[in-house]
Amino acid sequence: MEKLWKITLSDGTKIENLRLNGNNFISEAKITENDFRGKLSKVIFEGKVEGKDFKQECNNMELVQIAHYEDGYYFVLREIPQEELDKLKIQSDIEYIAMMSDIDMEEEM
Repeated sequence: MEKLWKITLSDGTKIENLRLNGNNFISEAKITENDFRGKLSKVIFEGKVEGKDFKQECNNMELVQIAHYEDGYYFVLREIPQEELDKLKIQSDIEYIAMMSDIDMEEEM
């Protein structure tokens, strides 16, 4: 019997009966981007690793891809590193300040 996994999204949605192949989760039920939209701030993974129960909570996840094959819907999630989040915040702050100061950031110097 294959090892089954469960993922709980931040709004409580559960995606169950998943198989794991590398870093791809595989669902026989249809999975779409809408299933994850706005629900990845906290994700809990539960399954078995080497016969032992495994549970991990991750924050700030993103959907990398979904692919549909004959044996199911393959999808990959990844945790966004804090450094990447910090860079996005800084860039957003710069763009906001430029907008409020009426500075065109597209202009060449």
